[in-house]
Amino acid sequence: MFVHLHCHSHYSLLDGLKQIKPLVKAAKERGFSALALTDSCSMYGAIEFYEACKVEGIKPIIGFEAYLGPRKLTDKDQQEDKELYHLVLLAENYEGYKNLMSLSSVGHMEGFFSGKPRIDKEMLRRYSGGIIALSGCINGEVPQLLKQDNIEKAKKAALEYNKIFGQRNFYLELQDHPAIEGQLEVNTKIIQLSKDTGIPMVVTRDVHYL
Repeated sequence: MFVHLHCHSHYSLLDGLKQIKPLVKAAKERGFSALALTDSCSMYGAIEFYEACKVEGIKPIIGFEAYLGPRKLTDKDQQEDKELYHLVLLAENYEGYKNLMSLSSVGHMEGFFSGKPRIDKEMLRRYSGGIIALSGCINGEVPQLLKQDNIEKAKKAALEYNKIFGQRNFYLELQDHPAIEGQLEVNTKIIQLSKDTGIPMVVTRDVHYL
């Protein structure tokens, strides 16, 4: 059964419109048994989401969509550090939930730059326990490298994430958004990358509206 693993709510500030209770209610009405909340850089809605899911009898999957800086989170050069990569992080268990809170806090308190809370791969290594990661939307590091046709760099990045989170804890994310430039071509390359590396795939929709 398909489960939504990449959903934003109104807690994705200026980036989502769905309120928590209508989102969970709609998932229940449409027959979903589980649902993830992955707001941008934050876990503001985690408790409200958990409680709403329990009321509706839906398994809550708590996470957030992280922003990764190109270098260390302490590097804040206006030119070299202006780009960001997206990465979806999901709590597999209570350890993962605590690590997500740590990562979100570090992003806001130490990595904040140009209006965005950022983390880096060093922080991912430190707080990777109990977390399942997805390669993200078209703005993820692996999809961006594939879009640029940097196949070997994309493979290297994918294997690095796989090493950070562990086998079967990192997934290459396929999204059906044909209106986004390059998305379908990236999907084709992700399928091949999965075959070449053995890293499994997962299908999502980058949901911002009910």
